[in-house]
Amino acid sequence: MRAIFAGLPWWVKWVAVPVIALVVFGGLIATVAAIVIKLLFKALLFVALVGGVIYIVRKFMAGSSSRSDW
Repeated sequence: MRAIFAGLPWWVKWVAVPVIALVVFGGLIATVAAIVIKLLFKALLFVALVGGVIYIVRKFMAGSSSRSDW
């Protein structure tokens, strides 16, 4: 691989090749990034909903146990 880039200017390696890769694989990169962001959002939503249910159940159980003391 180094032999291919040996006689070329620096900007071909560090500018042209990455730009070409982004043009060619840009849709794939965007799709993978969207899937990862969607999964992270769903995981965060799941954690928030489970935490909310646990909070509500504990609040309800604490309230019902104090009422049973009467």
